[in-house]
Amino acid sequence: MTTNSVITPAPRASIGMCFHRTFPSATVTEFARALEVGGVDELWLIEDCFYTTAPPLAAAALAVTDQLTVGLGILPAVARTAAITAMEIATLAGMAPGRVIAGIGHGVQSWMAQMGVATASPLTTLDEVITAVRQLLAGETVSTRGRQVFLENVGLAQPPSPVPPVIAGVRGPKSLAHAGRHADGVLLDGPCPPAYVRWAKEQCAAGDAFEFRCFASMSISDDRADAYRAMAPLIADLLDDGSQQLRQLPFHDELVTLYAAKGQDGLTGMPTEWWQQLGAIGTMDDALGYIAALEAEGVTGISFFPSIDIDIARSQIGQVSALARR
Repeated sequence: MTTNSVITPAPRASIGMCFHRTFPSATVTEFARALEVGGVDELWLIEDCFYTTAPPLAAAALAVTDQLTVGLGILPAVARTAAITAMEIATLAGMAPGRVIAGIGHGVQSWMAQMGVATASPLTTLDEVITAVRQLLAGETVSTRGRQVFLENVGLAQPPSPVPPVIAGVRGPKSLAHAGRHADGVLLDGPCPPAYVRWAKEQCAAGDAFEFRCFASMSISDDRADAYRAMAPLIADLLDDGSQQLRQLPFHDELVTLYAAKGQDGLTGMPTEWWQQLGAIGTMDDALGYIAALEAEGVTGISFFPSIDIDIARSQIGQVSALARR
């Protein structure tokens, strides 16, 4: 007698698009409206020094949409006090209940030093900030005297309902381990190979409710070679920097050898199977396969970085929309 087993399909991931830090702030409403019309689930606002800040962009995007979820990616822990960070998140969540995801990270330390807010212990600071922000958003009255966070009988007058998730935008093993203990999830930076997700999950060692989201690279074309040529400079830069994400690839050593011997031309000509691990790069079918591979690893949200050229980025909205409607 045989028993038929039921294979449970991987949960469907939300699909989103990032708003590049160089895009004019006035265009955020254009992108938000177009993404919602196209059926895209999320828009992530990039906060990098010294471009634009995420909360006002988020407010504008939320005001012109009804269903689009908006992510703050990523608020530096020390750029604002924990109380102000919680107030800004709560304000946005009050405007659009259930449509806000808060991302908090260390911030680039050289930028933090430029602003005079660098901390002696980025890990401890991030833990304290995320913990305090989550408590405040949950409606608690908080008193704490930490190394970085000081609060005396602080509570939000308008705590949001539902409480938005607070996820950590981190990369390294120690930061991921701390995120697994203190945050609601992590946002992994792109490119995000499935092997990197597996490694990150091991570092986080978190429970089932913990969310794994990622930013991802995209370059979709009917001609794979065109897509590969567009992405080769990014992969080259990441190899030069010793990217944590790329180090998890099963073919990392071969990739390094190829790049050392042939440069970007070698990257453009590397096997399709390699490119398919690096993002939505190649044909639309390649992009769909990449999404399926991340979903199989338990990723619940995938947001794609567009081209830095805003006109190309506008054309990519249609591609992201097609991926969201898969």
